[in-house]
Amino acid sequence: MVDGRRRARHLATQFLGRGDPTGWFEPLYASAVGDPTAIPWADRRPNPHLVAWLDQPRTIREGRRALVVGCGLGDDAEEVVRRGWIVDAFDVAPTAVAWCRRRFPASPVAYQVGNLLDPPATWSHAFDLIVEVYTLQALPPAPRSTALRNLAAFVAPGGTLLIIARGRERDDDPGVMPWPLTKEEIGAATDYGLVETAFTDIIDDEQPPVRRFRVTYRRPSSPPLPFI
Repeated sequence: MVDGRRRARHLATQFLGRGDPTGWFEPLYASAVGDPTAIPWADRRPNPHLVAWLDQPRTIREGRRALVVGCGLGDDAEEVVRRGWIVDAFDVAPTAVAWCRRRFPASPVAYQVGNLLDPPATWSHAFDLIVEVYTLQALPPAPRSTALRNLAAFVAPGGTLLIIARGRERDDDPGVMPWPLTKEEIGAATDYGLVETAFTDIIDDEQPPVRRFRVTYRRPSSPPLPFI
């Protein structure tokens, strides 16, 4: 895990220097050559904060469309589909998408390659639930702003955006990738037609402890929001 995180940071620095904030994901997955321990965020189980949120009865709406962002090895997508959602899941790394399909060959999840910074127009206002876990925190501030706007644009009227990310105070050192987000950064989702419905501040029992935010937003009926 330590080596995987070190390599991820090295690759991220390289590609950011080239002006390509997402290009490092594919070489990271490709260099893992099938070893999930080389992917620092691959726990091979659904994110526990996502599971806790899905366990709340008010979040269960079987038969509606969900989009899992930056799906990695697919555990979150598989949990969402298990709960009765119709799930699309994407990752910018083709190797990650192929890995998901090998792990879950009979899955009904529609795994596909996609870029959060340049999504297809057909995703605009197309999903009743957007699940974003640890993707924004892997992006520096400028592309993160575009990513958040696009996340908001995916949400259908009456739909929900769920964001789970490392958190920090505005005056804290942002450190190195993965970069914790401030409440204000995540809260910018309300600039794009969404309304905050819940904000949970969590201290994970890790060594050292990690602060995380779990935030949900809802879109009321409104005109479509274009991508930028």
